[in-house]
Amino acid sequence: MERGIERDRLLGLVVDHILENGIAGLTLRGIAAATGSNNRMLLYYFGSKEQLIVDALRAARLRFPRFAEIPDILRDSDDGLETRLLRAWDGISALETRPFVRLFFSVFGLAVSQPGVFGGWLDTVADDFAADVAATLVRDGVDPGPARVLARELVAAWRGLQMDLLSAGDDRRVHLAAQANAEAICSRALATKATSQS
Repeated sequence: MERGIERDRLLGLVVDHILENGIAGLTLRGIAAATGSNNRMLLYYFGSKEQLIVDALRAARLRFPRFAEIPDILRDSDDGLETRLLRAWDGISALETRPFVRLFFSVFGLAVSQPGVFGGWLDTVADDFAADVAATLVRDGVDPGPARVLARELVAAWRGLQMDLLSAGDDRRVHLAAQANAEAICSRALATKATSQS
C-alpha cells in the first residue's frame, strides 16, 4: 500500500513539473531533481523515463475534467448527433484544456520519433476518443464498420484542429472549421443509415 502512495505522490509531482515546463530536454536526472527524488527511485516506480512520461500524461489528463466529460456528452441521447459532437469539441478545444493539449502533442511527437520505445502508447492513442465516437454513431443507427471509419476521421480532424488552435491563435476560424466538419460527418452518417435501410 505504501508503495502505491509514494508512486502516486511522485507522479503528481512529475505532472506538476511537465505541465509547467514541458518535456523538451527532459532527463531522468532533471525529473529527480524537480521531485526531490533520485534516478533509482524513479526507475523503481516507473521502469523507464518513457513509461514515466506516459504515466504522467495519463495522470495529467485527469486534471482537466472537460476531457473526462466527453464520453458522457457523446452518450447524451437528449441532444442530436451534431450537437453532441460540437459539445465534445468544445471540451477538447476549451482554453483551460490547452496546457494538456500542448503536453499531449509534445509526447506524441517524441513517441513518433521513438516508436520502438513508445509503441504501446501510440497504439492506444490511435483509438483515443474514436471508440466513444464510433459507439455514439452506432447508437444513432450507423453500421459498425462505417461508424469506425467516420469516428477515426472525426478524431483525426479534431487533432488537426487542436494543433491549429495551438499554432494559429484564431479560435473563431478553427471553431467554424470544427462545425463544418461535424456537419459533414453527420451528413455522411445520415447517408450511411439511409443506404443500410434501403
